[in-house]
Amino acid sequence: MGLVQKLDDWGKPAWIALMVAGFVLFWPIGLAILFYMKGSGRMGCWKHGRAGQWHMPEGMRPKDHYRAWKRSWGAYQSSGNVAFDEYREETLRRLEEDQREFRDFLDKLRAAKDKAEFDQFMADRRARPSEPPQAPQSPPPAPQA
Repeated sequence: MGLVQKLDDWGKPAWIALMVAGFVLFWPIGLAILFYMKGSGRMGCWKHGRAGQWHMPEGMRPKDHYRAWKRSWGAYQSSGNVAFDEYREETLRRLEEDQREFRDFLDKLRAAKDKAEFDQFMADRRARPSEPPQAPQSPPPAPQA
């Protein structure tokens, strides 16, 4: 039994460990193992026939695709309890509203701070005496020995 068959029997973790060891020993070895894994289908979901799940169906807008993806990961899945689902939706809506209001508050706070700093700068600038530009002075003569 060859090394490839033995690693295939152990699965992806064995291939990943071999690749990491290759990178540690000499980086071209690790890179070669990575390319071999990618080219032979030992890395990724292509081997299991799930490649199509990452492609957007024809006619579907990106926004719809995002919503479908988000729903598939449990963001909008029903718990089976209508009262709990309504409570969850209301809580999430309220939290999003609070987050938006807090973001607006921070924006106003930053604007007020910027205005105060600018006003302070202008007041300091007006308060300092205006000095006429000085003419360049000639260097003092060198001492004679």
